[in-house]
Amino acid sequence: MPSFVITEKCDGCKALDKTACQYVCPNDLMVLNKDSMKAYNQEPEMCWECYSCVKICPVQAIEVRGYADFVPMGATVTPMRSTDAIMWTVKFRNGMLKRFKFPIRTTEEGKAVPSGGYATAHDNLNDCILAQEPEALKLDKMYTLK
Repeated sequence: MPSFVITEKCDGCKALDKTACQYVCPNDLMVLNKDSMKAYNQEPEMCWECYSCVKICPVQAIEVRGYADFVPMGATVTPMRSTDAIMWTVKFRNGMLKRFKFPIRTTEEGKAVPSGGYATAHDNLNDCILAQEPEALKLDKMYTLK
């Protein structure tokens, strides 16, 4: 089920040029209505349910409706973002609550190293040899089919 904005809670990220959900949506679905200053999902049928917008919303105004087999009869899944982690609260239909805390990535925008900081054997991205091969496989060289 796609994400949706609870308009009563949404403050349009205080009228900035771009809302947090617009910034983070991998499919560019979230937009800001300039008249109401509220965000909304412009193409719900294209939503991947990645929860990125839900996790980043500073006022928790975005939710993703769960599937019938995921959140039947009143169960909910709610993420709460802090500066260093996301606390997921899962409420089961019998009322039991479970919480899971996961750290968030704190790498500055534009500072991520694609190779993860590991040395690569070569820079040719079209080569069939993967990063750290053959060393990681404890081989002298990679054997390939010609």
